[in-house]
Amino acid sequence: MRERRTGRSGRNGLGGEDAYRTREFHAFVAGAAGRLLHTATLLTTEPAHRNPRAQALLTAALAHTYAQWDRLRGEDPYDVTRSELATRFARTAWRHHRGLGGVLSALTPQERLIVVLRLYEGVAEEQTAALLGLPEERVRAVCARSVSALRAAS
Repeated sequence: MRERRTGRSGRNGLGGEDAYRTREFHAFVAGAAGRLLHTATLLTTEPAHRNPRAQALLTAALAHTYAQWDRLRGEDPYDVTRSELATRFARTAWRHHRGLGGVLSALTPQERLIVVLRLYEGVAEEQTAALLGLPEERVRAVCARSVSALRAAS
């Protein structure tokens, strides 16, 4: 990833660099928002055509990424946004305790989060454990138990 430019130029501090930053962020959103919204929808278990909680999670995660944009310095903005999305979901899991439908609604919020990160997003076990503040063994056990439960349900 190329270095991001910092600083302001132009009239009223709103030209050049800020416009470049905004265009760069919009390009990122255009490429990543669909997959991130699907991830959020899997977490909230809302229907894809009616997912206000997932949209709110994604909007907050993207706002966080935009606020950090100039400080990412070589970090993958997708990873940063996905981590923020997962963290926000985990903090508000009590709101998402009861699934709204679909296969994943049978899982607890923590189980959903681990399954989505590990199996849908392909996040490594150690990264998932670090993100959620859990031991790797716990992540492995929760993922295995959740997959077994999903197989039994289908």
